Amino acid sequence: MEKLKVQISNRQKKVKIPSGTRLLLRRCCHAVLSFEKFEKPAEVSISFVDNQEIKQLNAEFRSRDMETDVLSFPLGENGVFDKNEDTGAYMLGDIVISVEKAVSQAKLYGHSFQREMGFLTVHSMLHLLGYDHETGGLEAAKMREKEEMILSRLGLTRDVDLEAVTGK
Repeated sequence: MEKLKVQISNRQKKVKIPSGTRLLLRRCCHAVLSFEKFEKPAEVSISFVDNQEIKQLNAEFRSRDMETDVLSFPLGENGVFDKNEDTGAYMLGDIVISVEKAVSQAKLYGHSFQREMGFLTVHSMLHLLGYDHETGGLEAAKMREKEEMILSRLGLTRDVDLEAVTGK
């Protein structure tokens, strides 16, 4: 795979981002592009926000007045992406993650915060590349299967983290 630039910004102050999280998310982005055999140079933006901001964005861009865990804003369609003329990289899009929601979902599902952040990043990267689960059925199943295969390759398995479930 060609060069990938992942720009990560933290726009929230409610959750301290553990060290290694940014590196993990970059690894997730690389893993998706490698798995999908996306061989061109690419750029992706990831923003960490709180529940209030993601609710606002969800209402504004999806007409859903509720919190969500992650939003994907693809900059391409049907595999065609705009090119950054300065860098020569294809601009895949933007990922917005509610870190507050990631913390609560990690506890709810009984796995680590890293697993949840990895899942949300892989999930969104697949959206940026054109995958969609909103209609359900076969497309949703294919997307879920790809997510789990990629996460497994990264060592982010679905094994239950007892500490996350019990808090001990």
